[in-house]
Amino acid sequence: MTQGPLTTEAGAPVADNQNSETAGVGGPVLVQDQLLLEKLAHFNRERIPERVVHARGAGAYGTFTVTADVTQYTRAKFLSEVGKQTETFLRFSTVAGNLGAADAVRDPRGFALKFYTEEGNYDLVGNNTPVFFIRDAIKFPDFIHTQKRDPYTGSQEADNVFDFWGLSPESTHQVTWLFGDRGIPASYRHMDGFGSHTYQWNNEAGEVFWVKYHFKTDQGIKNLTAEEAEILAGKDPDSHQRDLREAIERGDFPSWTVYVQVMPAAEAATYRFNPFDLTKVWPHADYPLIEFGKLELNRNPENIFAEVEQSIFSPAHFVPGIGPSPDKMLQGRLFAYGDAHRYRVGINADHLPVNRPHATEARTHSRDGYLYDGRHKGAKNYEPNSFGGPFQTDRSPWRPVPVSGVTGESVTPVHAEDNDFVQAGNLYRLMSEDEKERLVTNLANAISGVTRDDIADRAINNFRQADEDFGKRLEAAVQALRG
Repeated sequence: MTQGPLTTEAGAPVADNQNSETAGVGGPVLVQDQLLLEKLAHFNRERIPERVVHARGAGAYGTFTVTADVTQYTRAKFLSEVGKQTETFLRFSTVAGNLGAADAVRDPRGFALKFYTEEGNYDLVGNNTPVFFIRDAIKFPDFIHTQKRDPYTGSQEADNVFDFWGLSPESTHQVTWLFGDRGIPASYRHMDGFGSHTYQWNNEAGEVFWVKYHFKTDQGIKNLTAEEAEILAGKDPDSHQRDLREAIERGDFPSWTVYVQVMPAAEAATYRFNPFDLTKVWPHADYPLIEFGKLELNRNPENIFAEVEQSIFSPAHFVPGIGPSPDKMLQGRLFAYGDAHRYRVGINADHLPVNRPHATEARTHSRDGYLYDGRHKGAKNYEPNSFGGPFQTDRSPWRPVPVSGVTGESVTPVHAEDNDFVQAGNLYRLMSEDEKERLVTNLANAISGVTRDDIADRAINNFRQADEDFGKRLEAAVQALRG
């Protein structure tokens, strides 16, 4: 900011910023003191509504660098050559907590990444887990209601949490992740990120591939035990945000090696389980990780509110060569995220510096609305026009997907090995004995807070179906805690 006199919002110089204007010495304040009214009115409106989910977060700018040739899979320009760099902005977050909640809690972490590409912004909105609790977006509001404060008690209720999970067996895999060692990362720098959903890549020849993104932390995985997190959350609620900011300030730039799993489109229909099911991972033995990039965070935002809280991300923000898949959770998010931003930040949220394209220019016919900045000046606001306005390219960013059947409320297609419990059991059996013990302890502590036996029994039974030993140990631990 340039040096000079303090001014009002309209630019007029301020004579006295220490004393309100009154009717005589010690008298009542006058309504004509417009500086006072302007400051108080602005202060009352300094906060936009917080996010319903992912309210608590931190962010930083960085650079994505292509390290391997993937042009055989995608025509996206920002991935077109080895060594090419793209500016990014990454927002980390927890899911269930309010804006002032502590960082060190057992909760999935959002991993929302914006690429400022020359073909427009590409948003990859994922988590620090490769799977999620549900596979259909119609269940998302119900799920989040169980994680947030109960409208009667005003607190998060174990009954709500485990009632929903017990009645939604597809959640068993993600709950096993959440209550295992990686359920509470030690910092944002020491966790992996995942695109989680399946996405489409398509190349110049028009060939289609289904892909999953993986961001492997170069700092190494570090986690907190439940006991360590409880102490840290009380001592320093801002622990993760502070750690990220201070690491970048001292030049210790966090980085992630970026991989992709690639499935030729023709293999999806006959794969042993539904490849678009968000509750499942693709085994690396079937589709190995292919390294193709490096992500580094190297610049802190100058204003948390302007750049982190007003940042918006939408999985519908694609670029040519990348597109959606039939993943039903992803399909719902394509609408829901943009709609949330239009409500929370405003219809012109994309005009804000953190959200607008940095490597190209947005050219649309949208006009007016809250906080419209007049950028289009006298240009025509319709298409087609003969006044030199922007025009369509006649080439879709992604390839069409064949569909068949009748309309209706359909369940997810069943493949040969579709099962809600197999991958949760596989994850449990991969753990060491110490990891299993901590997982069972964490889950038992949470389930023991349930007030109804049938809710607790149903929740335990899901883990028993994933692995008999898992369920047996969990049942014994819960019984011991519940007396």
